[in-house]
Amino acid sequence: MAWGTELWDQFENLDKHTQWGIDFLERYAKFVKERLEIEQTYAKQLRNLVKKYCPKRSKDDEPRFSSCLSFYSILNELNDYAGQREVVAEEMGHNVYGELMRYSQDLKSERKHHLQEGRKAQQYLDQCWKHMDNSKKKFERECKEAEKSQISYDRLDNDINATKSEVEKAKSQLYLRTHSADESKNEYAAQLQNFNGEQWKHFNVAIPQIFKNLQDMDERRTVKLGETYRSFADVERRVVPIISKCLEGMVTAAKAVDQRKDSAIVVESFKSGFEPPGDFPFEDYSQNLSRTGSDNTISTPKNEGVVKPDPKHSISKAAKNKLWLFGKKPKVRDSSSPSTGSHCQSPKFASDPIAFCLSEMRTVKPRIASFRGLKRGVRLRAPSLEDFSHLPPEQRRKRLQARIDELSKELQKEVDQRDALNKMKDVYEKNPQMGDPQSLQPKISETMCNMEKLRSEIHKNESWLSEVEGKVSTRGDRRPSADVNHHTPHGRESPEGSYTDDPSQEHRSPPHQPDPRQAHQPDEFDDEFDDDDPLPVLGHCKALYSFDGQNEGTLLMKEDDVLYIIEEDKGDGWTRARKQSGEEGYVPTSYVEIAMEKNSKGAVTYI
Repeated sequence: MAWGTELWDQFENLDKHTQWGIDFLERYAKFVKERLEIEQTYAKQLRNLVKKYCPKRSKDDEPRFSSCLSFYSILNELNDYAGQREVVAEEMGHNVYGELMRYSQDLKSERKHHLQEGRKAQQYLDQCWKHMDNSKKKFERECKEAEKSQISYDRLDNDINATKSEVEKAKSQLYLRTHSADESKNEYAAQLQNFNGEQWKHFNVAIPQIFKNLQDMDERRTVKLGETYRSFADVERRVVPIISKCLEGMVTAAKAVDQRKDSAIVVESFKSGFEPPGDFPFEDYSQNLSRTGSDNTISTPKNEGVVKPDPKHSISKAAKNKLWLFGKKPKVRDSSSPSTGSHCQSPKFASDPIAFCLSEMRTVKPRIASFRGLKRGVRLRAPSLEDFSHLPPEQRRKRLQARIDELSKELQKEVDQRDALNKMKDVYEKNPQMGDPQSLQPKISETMCNMEKLRSEIHKNESWLSEVEGKVSTRGDRRPSADVNHHTPHGRESPEGSYTDDPSQEHRSPPHQPDPRQAHQPDEFDDEFDDDDPLPVLGHCKALYSFDGQNEGTLLMKEDDVLYIIEEDKGDGWTRARKQSGEEGYVPTSYVEIAMEKNSKGAVTYI
């Protein structure tokens, strides 16, 4: 149906309708704009989320567990998904919103032009009607004047008293009025005919054409909206295959999680390469009781292979673990003195049983670390060594092998570069116009120097690798028997039972000594505890190497010496030990094999 024929008299309503159509189009464009802003914000937040959970990592921190790799794969897929959301926002902004805004401006201009043409046509028709109406009114006035002149002439003509001049004057006046009326009539007829023609053209030609243009414009607007609706959906549909691939990648990453592989990686990462320790031998500390005790029924079980401590410097374990009531201990004297037997039973038990009981109760409570322990806790951790000797053998072997592989790759690059330079030099020698061969010599020399350095590094690391591989096999062959007091450690165990790759835990030859300045140094707080009861024995250790103990606070030891552990390594590479003679001091943790007692039932933890 055509607006020009059906709505010929609805110019104002069509004006309002076309304006509403443009407003609706702009409203939809605003909707698209807000939608693409949501997409942009969503994509930005997704990328920030991925960036938050994908921090920058060094090469050594690259994840190896399948669960971690799958998670990072999911993050990568999510990052790609965020990129697709950005594509959606970009295409919506360009293909939908931008197109709608441009089309809206075109519609406004076109609508304005058509409405102006319609108003001009209406104004022209109104002008024609005005001319016709004026001519009509003029014709009406002339007719009335002519009627008056006719009446006046008839009255004078019938009046016998009227003069001839008056009659002639009235006649001429009648003639003039009649002639004017005829002219007005003709003018009115012409104007009426003209108006009718213009009115027909207006309602049958001009207005239908203008309304047809408005109708075409509105229909194009409707079609454009339908196209943009489809484009809005197509933007989403075009990214669906890629988004589906992202989701499939997430599913694939989830399927790639392998618990057995992760468990194998844990074994590979933390395997020390040490052999499990053997049984720890029984050590009899009650031999002195047979000589000093008043009860002759106490006897020493005779067991072959039992390691006997030095009777000249033995101290009762109960006495060693005791905290004295007043913070002072009786001086330990040589076993040859007459008062040696008094150490078998505390003199305070005979003189003051209550004080003795209180002292025994205090021994049950865990010993609180003194200021010495606090001071040791803030010591600096020893730096990692170039030969990775601070690591267990298996981990050290893997690290050395990885370094050798990396150096080999760098060496191959240098070899390739040298070959390329030599070829270029040959080309320059054959064709001097291409370049000076001597200009390449400094670069060739530098490459050769780099190759020598890399070969030296590879040789050095291979020697370390051979050393650690030989040491692991040697230690596996010389597994200690039951009559040996101490065993090759697995690696240091933290108080919670977890492995710590502290720089002082690996035994090596020759071992690396920690900085003696980090060993125990007495201060005003340590003096306060110098006369305190001896620290309880936490375990035993066997010296693997000799140590001169020249620095203050350190302890001299020889290879295969057996020492008591009275304070564990705090992470600085030093362990506090006591000889059977009672002498105390610090020794390098890497110089000894340590076995720590866990409870009174004899269970031990090897470090």
